[in-house]
Formats: sequence, structure tokens, C-alpha cells
Amino acid sequence: MSELPLPPASPEPPLIGGEPAYGPTPRRRGWHALRMLWEWTRSMATALLLFFVVRSFFVEAFRIPSGSMEGTLLVGDFLLVNKLVFGAEVPFTNKRLPKVHQPRRGEVIVFQFPVDPSVDFVKRLVGVPGDTLSMVNGELRLNGTPQRERYVSHTEPGTDPAGQEFHWQREFLVSRALASASYHPSRNNWGPIVVPPARYFVLGDNRDNSLDSRYWGFVPDSLLRGQPILVYFSYEPDTTSAAAFLTHVRWGRLGTLVR
Repeated sequence: MSELPLPPASPEPPLIGGEPAYGPTPRRRGWHALRMLWEWTRSMATALLLFFVVRSFFVEAFRIPSGSMEGTLLVGDFLLVNKLVFGAEVPFTNKRLPKVHQPRRGEVIVFQFPVDPSVDFVKRLVGVPGDTLSMVNGELRLNGTPQRERYVSHTEPGTDPAGQEFHWQREFLVSRALASASYHPSRNNWGPIVVPPARYFVLGDNRDNSLDSRYWGFVPDSLLRGQPILVYFSYEPDTTSAAAFLTHVRWGRLGTLVR
């Protein structure tokens, strides 16, 4: 009896680029998906690491929530702040990098509020260690010399409140003899006081509406955060629009340098 001929074997599919022309096998598709997932995860991890490094040591974004710097900075301004200039803090340690330069009078600075370090403040630095400061009728005097501050505005020139919050100054008066019951400092009339070592005296440019060193004292060197560079975004928040950040952008302030 003769044997029946076997059917011809199915030809192997031609290969294109190492894969069968009829498409990859399920196993190969699984490895391909895993490889894509790994590449995506590695890219995201690298991006997050770069963001963490840049935010920790170089530049961080801050928003202006109050009008204490009106005339220079507006409510609704968003700032890029150089954290390296005053020595950025190394995360999870109590150490800081070396300063690029010491804080200088006239600079706008960002710092942690001494009363509540979880809150960041932005003010203008007017006194460095060793300076003698006073104010007469709202005019700042540095080492006895009246200062011409082009950036200052006065929104309530006819008022000069006084209170217990100013009495901390007695400990730093030039003459301890003045630190008596006869010393009654007010918002616009106080001093002369001496700035102690490793401390700074700051004021808001909106002198009649600023919670600053006149009220709560000096800023320790350890609380300095950085120096604003520019306004990268700004909008008018005091509007009835629910999307004011889109419809009330202050286009003219974008890219403005902070001085």
C-alpha cells in the first residue's frame, strides 16, 4: 500500500527587522511594553530629581499674597527667587551652602517669618549688622543720614499708630538710658536702634501697610531664603471672575526684574 503524501509545511514568515512580517508574538509584545514602561519611569524619575535639585538649591517660585510691597510688587505677582545667593539649605540637614555674597542694603529678600517660620515673607533689606537705624515722621535714617528711598509709598500719611508691639526696640536702643518709660515708639517715629550681629532689619515698600521689623524685630541670618529675580506671571486677583488668572493677566509685568 502506498503512503499518502504529507501536506506541505507552512512556510516561515519572512523577517523584517528581526520580527516576523505577520507581527510580533505575544511574548515579544509583553517585553516591548515592559521596556517602554521602564523608559517612561526612568525619564519621570530623572525629571523629578532635576526638579528637586533646582527647587532646593537654585530657583523656587513664590506668590505675593499681600500689598506690603505695593509699588514694587503687587498682589497676584509670581516670583522666581534665587536661593543660591544667600546659601541654600541642604535638604534634611541643618547645613547651608556658602553664600554667593552677603545680603546688601536696598535688596529685596525672601525669608522665613521669625514669628512663624512656616510662612515666607518678602521685604526690602534696610539694615545690616552694626547699622544704626531710626525713623522720623516716616523718613528712614541710616547711621544718622536721611535716606532717599524712591521705591517707598505712603498710603496713610496722616496716621501714626503706636502700641506695645513696638516696645521690643528698647533692648536695642543706642543709649540704654533711653530705654525707659519715656520711650514711646510708633510706626513712623522710633529709634535709634542698633542692628545686632547676624541679624537684619527689613521694611515693606508700602510703609503704611506692612507688617515688618518695626513690629516684630530682626530677621536672623539663618532664616534667609533668597532674592527675587523677576516676575514670571501676574494677574489681578481682586476681580469677580472665577478664572481671573486667565482673563486678568497683567501682561506688562511678565518678565519684570525685581529691584
